[in-house]
Amino acid sequence: MIKLRDFIVPEAIVAQLQSQDRDGAIVEMVDALVAAGCAPKTLRQDLIQMIVDREKKGSTGFGKGVAVPHVKHEKIKKMAAGIGVSAKGLDFHALDKAPVFSVFLLLSPANKPDEHLQAMENIFSHLQKDTFRRFLRQSTTRQQIADLIEEADAQQI
Repeated sequence: MIKLRDFIVPEAIVAQLQSQDRDGAIVEMVDALVAAGCAPKTLRQDLIQMIVDREKKGSTGFGKGVAVPHVKHEKIKKMAAGIGVSAKGLDFHALDKAPVFSVFLLLSPANKPDEHLQAMENIFSHLQKDTFRRFLRQSTTRQQIADLIEEADAQQI
């Protein structure tokens, strides 16, 4: 069973997103993943465009204050995700029309669809839990979020 810590990159955790909107948050999250070495700088604009285009077709803000934008790309070698938390909330055009406070952005290799699906299932299973969402939303530091991921993997929440 794949764990959150198998693909969430601690250096790509943004405990206090500065962006006020969906596209800005996507840029911030992609920049965090690029800075953490999860994707080459040359892919930055391509990844941002692919994710924004995907959001325009259908929001990954599935409700309850969370969004899970994701993209598969042939130049991504290893699955990686970042987490961003917005204190004010973002308009992600979520299905329930509510603001999004927690963003999981997942980058996956194009040739590993099963791995991508397992990661998405893992993320969604944790985001279904009220306590996990509440603790994530209340986290204000990278360390608090990293600790929450460890607890979630250990099934303590």
